[in-house]
Amino acid sequence: MSHREPQTSTEPHAGTVMGMRGCEAAATCGSDRPGHRLHAMQERLAGATASKWVDAIVVEIDGDGFATVAEFAGERLRRVWHHDAFGGVLVVGAPVAVHDVYGVLAHGGRRFSVAAA
Repeated sequence: MSHREPQTSTEPHAGTVMGMRGCEAAATCGSDRPGHRLHAMQERLAGATASKWVDAIVVEIDGDGFATVAEFAGERLRRVWHHDAFGGVLVVGAPVAVHDVYGVLAHGGRRFSVAAA
């Protein structure tokens, strides 16, 4: 009989509810962890560091809160996660910007805290 170590991951994954402090459901989220509620300071710092925004386009989105975006300047793909699936406002082909330092995704006037996935 072989012994296998249990697999653990710190990344969000499909089909689970993030059991993080202050987050039972998206509508009542009080967590300021990446991918949850956008903290006022996070939004302010992202706005103050304009050179760290990267323009991209949404190439894939799913109902579990994962979005894949392709950078305009380069070949890099980014996969990010938001606990309420971006409020249903992102669609494939939508232009977005991702902040390289503070984990914010911008779409029009909306801002979302995101976790790298």
